[in-house]
Amino acid sequence: MSHNGSMLFSGVPISLLTDSYKATHFLQYPAAKKMVAYGEFRVGFNKDVEDTRVVSYGIRWLIDHYISKQWTQHDIDCAEIFYRTHMAPRNTSFPFPKAIFERFVKENNGYFPVVIQALPEGTCHHIRVPVYQISAEEPYSQLCTYIETLLTMVWYPCTVATLSRRSRDVIEASFEATSDGGSGSPLVPSRLQDFGFRGCTSVEQSIVGGCAHLLSFVGSDNMAAAFYAQFTLNGGRPVGQSIPATEHSVMTAWPTERAAIENMIEHFGGGVFAVVMDSYDYAKALEEVLPSIASRKVGKGGYMVLRPDSGDPTQAVLMALVAADKVFGSDLNAKGFKVVRGCGVIQGDGIDITNMAKIAQAIQDAGFSADNVAYGMGGGLLQKVNRDTMSFATKLCHIVYADGTATDTMKQPATDTGKFSLPGMLAVKRVNGVPRVFPADSGEVSDEENLLRVVYRCGPVEGVWDSFDDIRARIKAEWTALPPTSDAISATLKAKIVEQMQLRGKLPAFAQA
Repeated sequence: MSHNGSMLFSGVPISLLTDSYKATHFLQYPAAKKMVAYGEFRVGFNKDVEDTRVVSYGIRWLIDHYISKQWTQHDIDCAEIFYRTHMAPRNTSFPFPKAIFERFVKENNGYFPVVIQALPEGTCHHIRVPVYQISAEEPYSQLCTYIETLLTMVWYPCTVATLSRRSRDVIEASFEATSDGGSGSPLVPSRLQDFGFRGCTSVEQSIVGGCAHLLSFVGSDNMAAAFYAQFTLNGGRPVGQSIPATEHSVMTAWPTERAAIENMIEHFGGGVFAVVMDSYDYAKALEEVLPSIASRKVGKGGYMVLRPDSGDPTQAVLMALVAADKVFGSDLNAKGFKVVRGCGVIQGDGIDITNMAKIAQAIQDAGFSADNVAYGMGGGLLQKVNRDTMSFATKLCHIVYADGTATDTMKQPATDTGKFSLPGMLAVKRVNGVPRVFPADSGEVSDEENLLRVVYRCGPVEGVWDSFDDIRARIKAEWTALPPTSDAISATLKAKIVEQMQLRGKLPAFAQA
C-alpha cells in the first residue's frame, strides 16, 4: 500500500485517528436523528480544591491540523486494509463504518460531518464548564463521538496553559512582596523560560505545549513554538524571546571556565547573557571564577545571568545570589530587598511549580528581590502533566432517537456520585463575570450570550480564531477577575441532574446532606 499525499505527516490515514472501539460504535448506538457530546475538566490542577480555574486553549490546533482535513477514498481504502486484520485474537476482520465514511466523502466534500462549538481560545473558567460540544445529525449521528479521541487531546494545551498561568501567580506574588515594580513589573513576563523542547516526545508536542506556555510568558527557548505562535497565530508579531547562553559542552570546550566566560563577555557582554556555572565545581566557580571576570563584565555594562544546573535548586539559587552580591554589590529597593547590580540567576534544573514557590520564599527570606531570579522549566512544564491532572473527559449528553423522542443522557456511577457527567445540550454564559453552564433549552442563555461558539460546521468556519495577542489579553483580564473557586453548574442544570439521577434511585454528591 503506497502512502500518498492524503496521508498525514505520520503516515497514518486520518480515518484511523481514533481508538479501536470507536470504529465499532456505529453498530452499538441506537438509531438516532441527532447525538450530542461535550468535553470538560472535572477537577482543579492536581486536584486542587482551593483554585479550580482553567485556561481553555488549543482547540484550534486540533481543528486546523486534523478535524478540518478532508478525507478521501484513499483514507477509507487504507483503513479497510488495516481493519481486515485488526480483530483479536487471530487478526481477522474488524467492523468499521465504511459506508458512512464513503457517504460523507461524496456528499460533504470529505469533511467530517459534525458541528463543534468551543469556548473562545484563552477563556478562563472553572471546572465543569464545557470546553467544547459536538453534535451530529442523521445520516451521520453515529459518528458523533468518533473524533472524541482527537478532541480530548485538548486536555494537554489547556493543562499546560493553566500550569503556566498558575506559575505566573507564584512569580507575581514574589514580585509583589519584594520588588518595587510589584506584580505588574515589566520583568514578570520574562521570569519563566520554556526549557522543555528536548524533553518532549515529538516536535508537535513542543509546539502545542510551548504555545500554551507563551500565553502567560514571553520567555522561551522553544523556538518551534515561538515561531508557530508568531507567524501562524499572530500575524508575524513577535511572541517569544530568549538570550545567548552557554551549555556545559561550551564551558568544557575551553581550557578554563574563565576563558569561556570571557568569550561570552566579548561577544554578548553589552546585553543580557547566561553562563552555566557548575561544569566542575559550582562553589569554586562562584568564589574564584566569578570575581576574576568581574571587571571585564562591568566594563561591558551588560547583565550576566548565573545558571546552576545541579544540586538542591533552592540552595543553588541562594549561593549564586550571595556570590553575585559579594562580587558586584547590590542596592536596597524601596521594600528593603537587595537588587544585585548587573547580575542575576536562572534556575532551570529540577523546576516545577512547587519548587518555584519554595525558591521564591527562600530568596525573600534571604532579603533578595524577585528581580534577581528567573526560572527555566522543562519537564515540569511540558511533560509532567497528563489527562488526569485535571480529569478531562468527553461524554454523550443528548440523543434524539429515530422516532423523534429526545433524551438527555449522563454518566452517573453508583460507586462515585461526584463523578457524574452533565445531561442535555449545554450553553455557557457569564453570571457576574463568571462562566456558568446552563441547559441549552432552558431559555436562560441567548445565542449572543453563549460562550460556546461554532468553530467547525461540517467543515472549516472562517473568521473564528483570535490572534495570539488577543488571547493573551483575554487571559490577563479574565484569570485574575475570576474567584479561585466557583460552582459553575447553574441551578436549572442541577435540577436536571437530580431528576436524571433520581430515575435510578441516586442523588449527586452536591444534593446529599
